[in-house]
Amino acid sequence: MFAVVIPTRNSEATLVEVLAALVPAAADGIVREVIVADAGSTDATEAIADGAGCRWVVVSGGRGGQLAAGAAAAKRGTWLMFLEPDCILEAGWHHEVAGFVERAERSARADTVAGRFRYAVDELGWTARLKEWWACTRSIVFGIGYANQGLVLSRQLYDRLGGHRPLEVMADADFVRRLGRRRIVHLGVRAETRSVAREAERGFGAALRAALRPMLFWLRVPSPLIGRLCGTSR
Repeated sequence: MFAVVIPTRNSEATLVEVLAALVPAAADGIVREVIVADAGSTDATEAIADGAGCRWVVVSGGRGGQLAAGAAAAKRGTWLMFLEPDCILEAGWHHEVAGFVERAERSARADTVAGRFRYAVDELGWTARLKEWWACTRSIVFGIGYANQGLVLSRQLYDRLGGHRPLEVMADADFVRRLGRRRIVHLGVRAETRSVAREAERGFGAALRAALRPMLFWLRVPSPLIGRLCGTSR
């Protein structure tokens, strides 16, 4: 059913947990293969991917190139799932996703709909819940989600839209904009991200730049300019 694409760069800290969450789906035949599209890791990312039986693809260039190369390398399954290397899906996630796919295929809408997960933060307290609320709001109202929400769609729809463009910044958002928010089904599955805590550790400036990127993108600021202003992190 699925080929999973994970773009990585020095992702050893969280990749084991991300891959472990995929094991039950692989055992049930829902996940057919996992493609790790790497942009030059110097840590143990490759060893972890190899140990888990993932297909390893080395990619030069920006993040959009990683996603596109991963999709191109996927040979098994008629659906694609894009997942971040710090995005851990909750237990039993594959049952809801399999149901979504089956409904889409049964209603002849496999080439017109895509699914996104529910953004969740690996933190306690009201600020974490506020971040989750804002992520949900901007995804539904403005059509701008987080890369950490993942994306599930048919290979047919992905190819028809031209796939990911070779952008260093906001490649995910660029693709979702072309997809269109009316095609997106918001799934109930929690996708817990660990990157928010690391952004906080890097200080206020990093958090501010992370918040500015989607706003500038929504205002149609060109991706290269967003990269110069806010850095190339997703």
